[in-house]
Amino acid sequence: MRNRWLPVGVLAGVLFLVNVVARLVGRFAFDDDLSAQDTVSTIMFIVIGLITAVLAFRWGRARPLDSWSGDLVAIVTTAMLLTVLAGPFISGDSPFRNGAGAFFAQIWLYLGFTIGGAILGYLVLMVLGWDYRSQSLKRYEENRLAAARPTKNRRSTIRR
Repeated sequence: MRNRWLPVGVLAGVLFLVNVVARLVGRFAFDDDLSAQDTVSTIMFIVIGLITAVLAFRWGRARPLDSWSGDLVAIVTTAMLLTVLAGPFISGDSPFRNGAGAFFAQIWLYLGFTIGGAILGYLVLMVLGWDYRSQSLKRYEENRLAAARPTKNRRSTIRR
């Protein structure tokens, strides 16, 4: 049980840590510049999307899609809830300070970048032919062709 949920918790923590770093950079380095804070937020979402793309790429090589997609959903959901509900307190705000529209916009942005990153990572893996299913089909084909080949080349026993 620990082997399954420990990586999920650690990776959710990594995604939340990216958010914490972005909020602290926005708060201390660009306190008055809203345009720079928006740029930091955009970079944060891109980094989070790239992390999920790398996760999908790595896990898609070693395991079938249905075995790792649930873990990725748990990671993204946990990190998103931490980011949306606990993250604003790090930068001195509250989750609903800017209204419900801004709160839900942050949820949609987070989901969009993480889902988009995961899909991008898995699609790159599929295009390269390195995903679990493609490799399984390749092994199956090789085994099937090896079984169909005759083992020895025998001469005909017909006399002329």
